[in-house]
This record gives sequence, structure tokens and C-alpha cells, in this order.
Amino acid sequence: MSMSSSATPANFQLSAPLQESPLTASTALSSETCAAGEPWMGRVKQGQRFRIVDLEGNQAVDTIFYSAADPSERYSPAETIRKSGQLYLGLGSSLYSSEGRIMATISADTCGRHDTVGGACSCESNTVRYAMDKRPMHSCRDNFMTALTMFHLAEEVGLGVRDIGANINFFMNVPVLPDGALYFADGISGAGKYVEIIAAMDLIVLISNCPQLNNPCNGYNPTPIQLLTWKADHA
Repeated sequence: MSMSSSATPANFQLSAPLQESPLTASTALSSETCAAGEPWMGRVKQGQRFRIVDLEGNQAVDTIFYSAADPSERYSPAETIRKSGQLYLGLGSSLYSSEGRIMATISADTCGRHDTVGGACSCESNTVRYAMDKRPMHSCRDNFMTALTMFHLAEEVGLGVRDIGANINFFMNVPVLPDGALYFADGISGAGKYVEIIAAMDLIVLISNCPQLNNPCNGYNPTPIQLLTWKADHA
């Protein structure tokens, strides 16, 4: 599939319905800030709710989910698109694993559209899409690799760089053009908007708070995000 950042598609900002969460930050089990352009890794237990907040707006958050019981089972965009019949994620979307099982469901969303096909930026993709001199720039793949070497959780569950697979781009707007090309469009998120999931199994969450400076997914200015977790409803 070809990549494009120059041609503008029609109706590229169509979004899913929006819904606020009834949960408040004051009742969260944990609340952390992930700095602009940095990685994060953590656990979310079955039934818990996990929220990613776009604090300043127009920030892409590359995310991979793994089964905590067996990290070889991980988020699969192919299974998610096939089973849901949706190319973009939004309120009510279920996220499926490589084993065809539901890993999580989006229970609240104030953005309305999240990308499944744009992938994670890397030194190679920056070179192909933009220019040779972009190769040394920091990327989401760099973040994923860094996280798997710096967080003890990765060693604890046996995750390594070979386990970096396909990711979701929360808040990122990547329409598919009629010719099959991907268009990296301006974001439709804003300051304080968020996406919240309910975990259907115990999860390991790996995040790159995208450092990309070459397309508008971050408004050419990466910013921090907030990550909150609430206890399971039955706990």
C-alpha cells in the first residue's frame, strides 16, 4: 500500500459517536504523565478501565496490547478489522488479538476516530516517506525498543524487540484514499480529549507517545499524555 501526505481525500474527518466516561480522575487507581516523545509500559488487569488523555491536543499515541498470560498473543489489526468490519476505531470498537479473542473494548471516547493502518514511524519509514536526512530522527519504533530494554516489566514477561508488532494509533487520523494510499491528515483530537478501554483480559500495554515531526499527526509539536487506570467494576 502506498503512502501519501499530499493529496487531500474527501470526507476525511468523519467520526464515530462520542461518549464521555462516568469515571473521574479523583477515583483512579493510578495516574501517570508520559512526556512528549517518550515511551511507557504498564499492566491493565481484566475488567479495569484504562484511559489515554491527549493533554494538549493533536497528539498521536502508538499503542500495542499484549496478553499478560501469554505475550505471544497480541493486538492484531487484521483480526480487528475483519471481525468488526471497521477500518477506524471508535466508541464500542472491540480490539482483537492474534488469536481472534477480544482484548479490550472502547467504552468511552471524546475524539471519535483512531487509526489501525498507519503503523509506527521508524528511521526507515521516515527515510522513505520524507528524506534521507530524516533517518536519525527519533521514532516510535525507537521508543518501543527503548521501552523493552528499560522497563523491568518487559524482562519479567519475556518481551523483546522481536515482539514489536502492529499497533493502534490513538487520536491519529489516517484516511485511506480511493487509490489505496494512506493520507496522514491533520488530527481531529483536541486538548483534554481521551479514549478509554475496558480490558477483557489481563494486558501489558506498550506505548510510544509519538515523537514524529514530519507529518501533522502531532501538529509538528509532540506533547505529553496522561494515563489513568480504574479498578474493575466487580472489584
